[in-house]
Amino acid sequence: MTKKKWLLGLILLFTIQTVLTACGESSEGSASKESDQGDFVKDLQLGTGSTGGTYYPLGTEMSTILNKNVDEKDFNVSAVSTGASVDNISRIGRGELQLGMTVHIPAQNAQAGKGEFDGIKVENFGFMGQIYPEIMQVITLESTGVESIADLKGKKVAIGPPGSGTQAAAKAILAAHGLKDGDYKAYEEGFGDAKKKLQDGQIDATFGFLGLPASSINELHAQTKDVKFLEIKGDALKKIQENTKYKPLEISADSYEWLEKPAHTITAYAILVGSTDQVSKELGYKITKALYEHADEISHSQAKYISKENALKGSEDLKMHPGAKKYFKEIGLLK
Repeated sequence: MTKKKWLLGLILLFTIQTVLTACGESSEGSASKESDQGDFVKDLQLGTGSTGGTYYPLGTEMSTILNKNVDEKDFNVSAVSTGASVDNISRIGRGELQLGMTVHIPAQNAQAGKGEFDGIKVENFGFMGQIYPEIMQVITLESTGVESIADLKGKKVAIGPPGSGTQAAAKAILAAHGLKDGDYKAYEEGFGDAKKKLQDGQIDATFGFLGLPASSINELHAQTKDVKFLEIKGDALKKIQENTKYKPLEISADSYEWLEKPAHTITAYAILVGSTDQVSKELGYKITKALYEHADEISHSQAKYISKENALKGSEDLKMHPGAKKYFKEIGLLK
C-alpha cells in the first residue's frame, strides 16, 4: 500500500511538472509572437506642414499615390496639416502619427538628443527616403527699407510655426547675424499666413524652408512687384556652417523670372520618416516602393526630385526604417 502511494505520488509530480513546462512554453511562444507583431497599424496619418508651404500640397499628393499603389488590405494614409519637421517627429514619438515629412537636420537631432531635442531622444522612427532639397528663402518687400537680415533688429519677423524646421533654422540664422530672442518681434506663422501679413504691411520679413521656385513667393511678387531676398553670406554664413549642418546654396537668377541677380542662402533635405513602432517592415517596404516607383504620377513641381538616384540624400547619421532598407537593398542602393 505504501509502495502504491509512493508510485502514485511520483506519477502526480511528473504530471504537474509536465503541465507547468507546457504552460511555460505556451506563454513564451505567445509573448514572442506578440513581440513580433508589435502595435502595427494600416490606417496611417502623414504629418506635413502648414497649408501655405510646400509640405502640405506635396504630402497630399504623396498620400493619393500611396493609396492608389500600395497593395495591402485595409491600407489607408491621410495627409494632415501640422507644425512640420519637429512637430511631426515629436508626434511620431508619441504615437500620434505614423509617417512624417521633415528637414533631415531636425531628424538627426532627434535621434541624437541634440538641438531642438536637447536631452530628449526620439528613436522610434526611421529614414524612408529623400523627397526634395529645401531652400531657406528669407524675403521682404523693397518698401520696408530692410536691406539685410541684420536690419531686422526691432522689426516684425515671421520665423515659421512652432516645431518647424523653418523656425529652428531661422533662429540659427538670426543668431548668426547677432540677433537673439527679443531683438525682434517674432511671429510664429506658416508661410501662407506670413505672406499675407507681409503683403498687408503687418510684418517686415518672413523666413521659409521651401522648394525652388516657391509658387507662394511668385504669387506675392505678382501681387506686389516688390519682393526682395535677404541673403545669408559672409561671416554669418561661416557661423552657421560652424554650428549647424546646413549647407550654402546660391539661388540662381533664373529660378524666378523676376529675380535680377543670384541670392545666397542655405539648404537642407526634406525627407520622409516612418514610425518603427506602428509601421511594419513589410508595409514600410511597400510604401517606399510605391513612392519611388510612382513619383512621376505626382504633379507637384518638387516631385521631380523624388527619384531612386536621390533617394539616400539626407540619410547620413539616421537610422533607416527596416522596410525602406529592404527596398533600397533590392534596387542596389544599399549592400
